[in-house]
Amino acid sequence: MKPLEARPVLNRRRAGVLLHPTALPGHHGKLGESARAFVDFLQHTGMTVWQTLPIGPTHTDLSPYQALSAHAGNPDLIDLEELVPCGLLLTEEVAADSRQALLRKAAQRFLSGHYQKCTLANPDDWHHFLDRHQSWLDDFALFKAIHDSQPTVSWPQWPLPLRNREPEALAQARARAGDRILEIQFAQFLFFSQWHALRQYARDRGVLMFGDIPIFVAHDSADVWAHPGLFKLSETTGEPRFVAGVPPDYFSPDGQHWGNPVYDWPAMAADNYRWWVGRLASQRETFDLLRIDHFRGFQHYWEIPAADPRPVNGYWVAGPGERFLKTCLSELPDLPLVAENLGLISDDVEQLRHRLGLPGMTVLQFGFDGSPSNPHLLHNHRPGDLVYTGTHDNDTTLGWYRSLNEHTRHYLHRYLGLPDPCSDMPWPVIRAAMASVCKLAIVPLQDLLGLGSEARFNTPGTQQNNWLWQVDRHALNQVDTEKIKELVKLYGR
Repeated sequence: MKPLEARPVLNRRRAGVLLHPTALPGHHGKLGESARAFVDFLQHTGMTVWQTLPIGPTHTDLSPYQALSAHAGNPDLIDLEELVPCGLLLTEEVAADSRQALLRKAAQRFLSGHYQKCTLANPDDWHHFLDRHQSWLDDFALFKAIHDSQPTVSWPQWPLPLRNREPEALAQARARAGDRILEIQFAQFLFFSQWHALRQYARDRGVLMFGDIPIFVAHDSADVWAHPGLFKLSETTGEPRFVAGVPPDYFSPDGQHWGNPVYDWPAMAADNYRWWVGRLASQRETFDLLRIDHFRGFQHYWEIPAADPRPVNGYWVAGPGERFLKTCLSELPDLPLVAENLGLISDDVEQLRHRLGLPGMTVLQFGFDGSPSNPHLLHNHRPGDLVYTGTHDNDTTLGWYRSLNEHTRHYLHRYLGLPDPCSDMPWPVIRAAMASVCKLAIVPLQDLLGLGSEARFNTPGTQQNNWLWQVDRHALNQVDTEKIKELVKLYGR
């Protein structure tokens, strides 16, 4: 395992922005001009890290934490206009047709050779992509093809031969959906071609990409369908016997029912956690730094019986712990991980994190409960951790500030040395994050834009109105970039 300082993102003090690509402006995709403009914005301000949420294909709820695949990219992010110069699409088609129809047309033109060879559509790269990602791509493409043919049901409701992955049924499904499978694979090829081009564009400008790995995967996903023996499922129905969640905490007073199936860790240990190692390897190829969401679940996770899904009726179950994590880090010695250690964290979880040398997280919004020993307060920060003004699960800092009771607001003012009332929130909290001893300071773009609760991205424990916020096309031009540049320089980031 490499020490903290050897990880490229954390080898010096840096600042970055949290923004999921789905929030970028752009009607025809996000990974082209819109994403490059955001990288240019980061470079101009001196910030050198772009943190995203998971980038997999989502269900209709749009949650990036409930993806159809632990490996695949979200084809909704593909910039369709970038397919025009090489003849995969026509300009008039982009404006008139649906995204699904356009991706099909692009695939058909590529596979039939009716396009102009370019960096985005190179036959050699296509065949290399198919070979390199076969371990997950074949199952995902077949799963997605079947799923598209009956979109109102999840895989446990499929005909039994398909649900149980009987070889003859799979062969027949592949034969029936041959063209559709190729189209789905080609969409993944386009996604990762654009993603890696964007990542190189960012690297050329000194900007590194910071990704996010959910600890659990969606039940209705290619991974659970293809590897049911790795999860605690009913052998007769394929449905989860237990689901994941968390007990009541400061994110949700009633706890949270996530609905993800929990892992059968002894079954995973039997092949030395090969599924997890492959998952981490594919994400390592995609990002420069990776956050493991809900790290505490590797030590103990909250298991909720599927028959009684109220979070309060769950209980703690021992996770795979140090053996699992050391196996992953041994197989992938340059794996650049950050542990998300928010919520109810016990001492043994922190001891495990420290033994493995993994950075943790502090969130300034969590600091002002009145206790001087609160780990989220500036004077308790550690250089090896990351500091956030807030995360995607928090209200914006301005929205949070406006919701504080008088006592907490007065404490915040006293701690940060602010006038009462304070008129320039959220900038004092942004300044505090920049001043922290933590190596990496991350600020959600909503805070740099000075937006209130109307720009909140997610409210944990709720199902409506999440993951929808979009950046206004001209918003970056309204940010006080000189103030950001001054803070970055002043605090050596």
